Amino acid sequence: MSQQSPESKPSQTWSQRFETALHPAIAQFNASIGFDIALIEYDLTGSQAHAKMLAKTGIISAEEGDQLVKGLEQIRQEYRQGQFQPGIDAEDVHFAVEHRLTEIVGDVGKKLHTARSRNDQVGTDTRLYLRAQIQQIRQQLRDFQGVLLGLAEQHVKTLIPGYTHLQRAQPISLAHHLLAYFEMTQRDWTRLGEIYQRVNVSPLGSGALAGTTFPIDRHYTAELLEFGGLYENSLDGVSDRDFAIEFLCAASLIMVHLSRLSEEVIFWASQEFSFVTLKDSCATGSSIMPQKKNPDVPELVRGKAGRVFGHLQGMLVLMKGLPLAYNKDLQEDKEALFDSVNTVKACLEAMTILFQEGLEFRTARLNEAVTEDFSNATDVADYLAAKGIPFREAYNLVGKVVRSCLSANKLLKDLTLAEWKELHPAFESDIYDAISPVQVVAARNSFGGTGFEQINQAIASAKQRFQQS
Repeated sequence: MSQQSPESKPSQTWSQRFETALHPAIAQFNASIGFDIALIEYDLTGSQAHAKMLAKTGIISAEEGDQLVKGLEQIRQEYRQGQFQPGIDAEDVHFAVEHRLTEIVGDVGKKLHTARSRNDQVGTDTRLYLRAQIQQIRQQLRDFQGVLLGLAEQHVKTLIPGYTHLQRAQPISLAHHLLAYFEMTQRDWTRLGEIYQRVNVSPLGSGALAGTTFPIDRHYTAELLEFGGLYENSLDGVSDRDFAIEFLCAASLIMVHLSRLSEEVIFWASQEFSFVTLKDSCATGSSIMPQKKNPDVPELVRGKAGRVFGHLQGMLVLMKGLPLAYNKDLQEDKEALFDSVNTVKACLEAMTILFQEGLEFRTARLNEAVTEDFSNATDVADYLAAKGIPFREAYNLVGKVVRSCLSANKLLKDLTLAEWKELHPAFESDIYDAISPVQVVAARNSFGGTGFEQINQAIASAKQRFQQS
């Protein structure tokens, strides 16, 4: 239950300039306590640092500072135990905490807000929150990468059709395919680390917009809260949301990568592809078609990507017309940020589970699939080019070969040596080895290619980067 009783509702938030309270509907519309309660732990931490600074600079006494810090810690414990659950009367988490603090320590609690505005307070809380969430998401990315690496090591010699334009192009190693997503998520991990540096800047002490007349020590609070720097301009400090937009950009790219992989899993699990089998732990059935097994996890991830993209667009539109400094519009940043964080974390967890234990690659089917098409046609042209025939001439010749094979319902591997020599005298019996899927893959040994030697080097490189903190 809440510590607040009807008799102890917070007093009117605003100064005596206002003669009447807000209309109930407007109070509901104005309130953010329903979602910014997510910031409470960070608000308490930031407030404790502020209280310590007030005592250090002599703005309040050391005894008063100690009372405030202990009272805030009591609120933390009450919240964790479910005993502090402020309602709509509190308006937002900041006033809820201040009101409860005053109940605990008396009038000393009213001194906590000295030399501080809600504008720099909420900015501080949001940065503390996002800083922690970025670290958690980076760890989740590492967990996902670990699963991808493990699968890549298992499937170096497993072949899979490679596609361009969703048409069979060239056979590749399945490990090569999985490592492409390792590289995407590595960029995500690095990008979040870069954004963390810009999130980790303290606006505390900027006041409402112009700083404060009190002799505060912003460097001290930044040090207590482990911020890497301070906002140099108080106007910028209270109105900046670049860091939130950057995070939403990074979150959107994470979702792009997860959505692309989800799309592939959905194809792979279809009867037409049959490249993977979905296990019961990560699939559902149909309400009327008993034979169905649906790829719900990748479908949901694919759908949730649009949700995060929408939050990014919403934040950009939110900020585009705001004059300096703080405006109430900025209250709208919280739900977009919170929901994006929760969505990305949920999707990373689900995809990690899916690839770790929810699907199985059908290696026999995959190795068979690369023998069913003309994806080795380029290798025929390369074969001729290696014998001194201009590549474009070889390219045109192979195009004619493919056309004739299609007419005869044959594949390149089905041509006899006599038929090859009839096409060009440069062909020898080694053409069959050159166009075998395993050799086609192994031969692509350029740096970053799908050749097995390159794959093993790529796995070693990925492991080295994976171990970075």
